Amino acid sequence: MLRIPIARRLTIVLIAAGLAACACSSQAGDGGSKDSGTYSLWDPYPQFDNGSEWVKVIDNCGTQAGVKITRQAYDTTDLTNKVLLAAQQHTAPNVLVVDNPVVSTLADAGVVLSNKDSGLAAAEAAPNLVAAAQTGGQTYGVPIGANTLALYYNKAVLRTAGVDPAAITDWASLDAALAKVTAAGKKGITFSAIGTEEGTFQFLPWFWGAGAQLTSLSSPEAASSLDLWKSWLDRKYAPNSVIGNTQTTSWQEFATGEYAFAENGTWQRANAAKAGFEYGVIPIPARNGGVAPAPTGGEFVTVPVQGDKGTETTAAKIANCLVSPDTALTTDTALTYVSAVPAVQERQIAAQPDLKVWVDAVKAAKGRTSDGLGTRYPRISQPLWTAVQAVLTGSKSSADALSAAQAAAASAK
Repeated sequence: MLRIPIARRLTIVLIAAGLAACACSSQAGDGGSKDSGTYSLWDPYPQFDNGSEWVKVIDNCGTQAGVKITRQAYDTTDLTNKVLLAAQQHTAPNVLVVDNPVVSTLADAGVVLSNKDSGLAAAEAAPNLVAAAQTGGQTYGVPIGANTLALYYNKAVLRTAGVDPAAITDWASLDAALAKVTAAGKKGITFSAIGTEEGTFQFLPWFWGAGAQLTSLSSPEAASSLDLWKSWLDRKYAPNSVIGNTQTTSWQEFATGEYAFAENGTWQRANAAKAGFEYGVIPIPARNGGVAPAPTGGEFVTVPVQGDKGTETTAAKIANCLVSPDTALTTDTALTYVSAVPAVQERQIAAQPDLKVWVDAVKAAKGRTSDGLGTRYPRISQPLWTAVQAVLTGSKSSADALSAAQAAAASAK
């Protein structure tokens, strides 16, 4: 594959990474050496300290590979920037855990090895998750786990409104539920439509659920999904605050107990358990029924280029250990992920039956960089969230906003 100079990819990487501080053991830029017996691993999990289960998994994989691992944790955006600079200086970490939309950009820049070259094995992982790291006919890395979006609901609010959540299977039945809830004096649904990647992330299930494609932003299907969101604001089913909501502030609205529904992710399960009211979860419905494809969140384990085959082979052993079915249950429990391995997903459901809806959502999910988009995705996402903002604020119609978005995406370099 043609190696594109890293500097030319810097701007794209910075845009792609804009989605999660660090106190760990090694210093930035400390790449492992074939002679030192010490290998470096960088990840985007600063919330896990050296006593966490995640670090125990890392240490165990180092022991199995016969080496010591020093770990560095960064905020997601900071991690991507530091990896890019480290690669320029030939001090990249030996193992890199990185947000899935960034993988194709790092691969295109020649920062990470393909699985064919590194020896990483992705065969056990679900194909729809692996697709997020495929570009140019090659796969780069293995998903360590996944999260995605679904609809949380407040059981008491739905009960009062006479809504059966099991009956919500398409957009029409969701609209009918929202009408009943608001008629009963409660609030309908909250979500994040902020003008950032978070807004695009939350819009995509409705966009894809309408049958729209990211290569055709101005399609009638795309317009129907944006019209749905606008109709919720017009009918007071959703608050105007969604225009500026992050996923965190949207969750805070739901946590007041006044809303029937909140679009949010697996990562809110712990907060939901502490919300003080009974809740449930249903998949986001597609327009005409079934589960809408939601975007996959989660990271990939990759092997950065080191220029030494022996070092790269040992790094791949560490990486394969982190994602192997034998380790995956412990890894994904530590990281609060749905496993990328179908057999392990079933074990997770057996241990926690409430995970089934999330497993089903992950099975239907797709990567934002899938469908061959790769490094083109950031050039599409920004015009799309701009269109969402324009429509929800009333400055443009769906047709006009999406036509402008399509033109901007087509002309972006």
